[in-house]
Amino acid sequence: MKISILVSDLSSAGAGRWGGAVRSFLLAQALRKLDYQVEILGFVFGDEPAVMPKSEISISNFAGYKYPKFISSASHLLKKIDGDIIYAMRPKVTTFGLSMLQRLKTHRPIILDIDDWELSWHGGEEWKYRPSLKQFFRDTIKSDGALRHPDHPFYIHWMEGMVNRADAITIHTQFLQKKFGGAYVPNGKDTELFNPAHYNPELSRERHRISQYRILMFPGAPRPYKGVEDILMALDILNQPDLRLVIVGGSPYDDYDAQLMEKWGRWIIKLPKYPSNMMPEIVSAAHIVVVPQRDTPASLAQFPLKLTDGMAMAKPILATKVGDIPEILGGTGYLVEPSCPEQIAEQIQSIFHCMEEAIEKGKMARERCIKHYSVDAMSTKLSQVISSISG
Repeated sequence: MKISILVSDLSSAGAGRWGGAVRSFLLAQALRKLDYQVEILGFVFGDEPAVMPKSEISISNFAGYKYPKFISSASHLLKKIDGDIIYAMRPKVTTFGLSMLQRLKTHRPIILDIDDWELSWHGGEEWKYRPSLKQFFRDTIKSDGALRHPDHPFYIHWMEGMVNRADAITIHTQFLQKKFGGAYVPNGKDTELFNPAHYNPELSRERHRISQYRILMFPGAPRPYKGVEDILMALDILNQPDLRLVIVGGSPYDDYDAQLMEKWGRWIIKLPKYPSNMMPEIVSAAHIVVVPQRDTPASLAQFPLKLTDGMAMAKPILATKVGDIPEILGGTGYLVEPSCPEQIAEQIQSIFHCMEEAIEKGKMARERCIKHYSVDAMSTKLSQVISSISG
């Protein structure tokens, strides 16, 4: 059996970031473990296609355009789909909409994966599109009109109203399950690649010239809701010169990194973006992995991949009591209230004061990751979903 995964954006700012170490590629990896053939098809809007590591997964890029030129590009993608099952990533016209068109022709079942609440970026339930006639004309006719972009929130809102037309839905947080229903399929980690036994933390710190510091690591793209500012404010409170926050990869979206550097540059070490197969060696350099999510609709809908980075690598993890984070950690990490730099500062101090205990907690976190949040665990859940629509 072959499964075609449809992705909205395969650029380096979309699903191609981190060398493909995001949910669509994790699902593909888990499906390969079940001996399915897997292909990934998607558009590239603006940016160049991301460079992906070689694998058994076929990846096809199609140039992304605004309407009406998008229709031609979409028709080329539809002709390329030949999976027995179509797996659409997120309720978007560019994925779920095209999947439903393809089902009309081929009668192939659709699984819809929802790993984010797209409308949360536009005001959530409060978002409305009520333009004047003049504004509607601008949005549809002008070359830069908002409605000419296939992923405009108007179309996302439309697609969210049609999620019950999928043959199955997969989600990865309780927030999304309450909102859309579906089967829980957590993000899995390749726990053999992310295996601390393969790496030497001291050598990694020397290689990246950070061996003189105690390292808090944020191995992701900073955005305001991810709470990096709270870590930096905690470092201001502690004011200990050998502490540093290492940010790996930075933000591909905007100049938020520069804003952080301007205000807190003395605490920040920036490392460039690395291929996904190099991330375990980078994470091994951390003394503590930090996941300081703030309590927002965007963060409630997400399963932070950096959480399982730290768990798989048996690192002490300092995170906030937001969304599914407490349940994912299951007592194997350190939790504080969101948006509370004072608590973060106290917990940092406590972890370093009792580092042996923290290291033991890290080992427990790895065991929990292998059992519940590995690619193998992900495969088991996916097998049940596929059986439900093909039995």
